Order: sequence, then C-alpha cells, then structure tokens
Amino acid sequence: MKMKVLIADDNSFVREGMKIILTTFEEFEVVTTVENGREAVSYCESHDVDVALLDVQMPVMSGVEATKLIAERTGTKVLILTTFDDDQFIQDAIRNGAKGYLLKNNDPERIRDAIRTVHNGHHVLQDVVLNKLASGLMTAREQEKAPGAGEKIDKALFTPRELDIMALIAKGLSNKEIARQLYISEGTAANHITSILSKTGLEHRTQIAIYYLTGEGK
Repeated sequence: MKMKVLIADDNSFVREGMKIILTTFEEFEVVTTVENGREAVSYCESHDVDVALLDVQMPVMSGVEATKLIAERTGTKVLILTTFDDDQFIQDAIRNGAKGYLLKNNDPERIRDAIRTVHNGHHVLQDVVLNKLASGLMTAREQEKAPGAGEKIDKALFTPRELDIMALIAKGLSNKEIARQLYISEGTAANHITSILSKTGLEHRTQIAIYYLTGEGK
C-alpha cells in the first residue's frame, strides 16, 4: 500500500515540483497539495494522510501552528520541509509534534528516506538542525519552570557513564570528542552507545539525542 502524502507550501512552483519528485517513487501517493497550514489541517482532519510535508512560513496559518493541530487531532505524522533553520522554528515545531525537520536543499533520495522514517514512527533531523535543537531546546525561562534535559528519561535504566554519554551526544559531540572529555577510549565510548541503543530500542545517535532532550526517542 502506498504512503499517502500531503504537501503544504505557499510557493506553487515548490508544491508542484515536490509532487513531481515524490511521484517518481512508486511507494508514495501525493493525495493533495495545499498552500497554507489551515488547508493542511482541514484536509488531514477529513482524509487519510500518512505524512504531511509542511513548510514553516505560510500565510493564514504557519506550518508550526498547523503541526500542533495535526498532531493533536489526527494520526498524520508531520515532516517539516523548509528553507529555514531558525532555532525558534525548529524548537517550536518539535514541541508541537513534528516527527522530522528537513531542509529543502536535500536530494530526492534523502527526502524519500525521511518520509519513510517519519511514516515508521521515528524522528529524522539533519545534523545542522539537531545541533541547533541540542543547543537551545528550551529558553532559560522555560528551564526554570520545566524539567531539564535528561529529566524525562528513566535514569534507572542506565549506568552513570551511559547518562554522561547521552548528555554529550545531545550536545552534538562526536565519539572522539566524548572519549576525550570523559577520558576513555573511542572504543569504550562506542560500546556504551551500543548498550544505550540496546536498552532503549533506538537505532542511532540522533534518536539518543532526541530521547535525552525530550524523553521521546521514536
């Protein structure tokens, strides 16, 4: 069965271009294209849509606002596909329930893979987006009122060293940088990461970062 995809973008050239790209892959059916967030929400509420590709800045209703309503009211999974990598857009979209945040300058195969990943219930974030998310998931004011990063996870599941490594992954550090900071070998760091993946059922370090930052890894 084909994945049903909605495309929301206020640029008609982008809408039609993305539709053409996606229809070259047999696994997708582009069920509609719309030009603002309100139309996207309305369509998802009344039709069966697997994945909604939403731009961030659109008239009438933004993609960030639409993400919240779609996530709350429907079973559609949202993948933000935009040219904007602004910190606030990223943070708001993820908080509102977006399963992925991808920039439009990716090649068609990368977009295809992202849609697959989101459809399967996992998160997908580009490195540049993950780094911005890790560096500013919450404002200072929010941090005073809400649990900090790492507070929502089941700490009893992990060793103290694993928790340290998860925190550093969430900050965007590589295995080499983690090893240097914790005074361990890269191989030891990799073994700890393998253990974290096994305990959580996650598949890669991006999901570890999201899990540590938000308490949700899939």
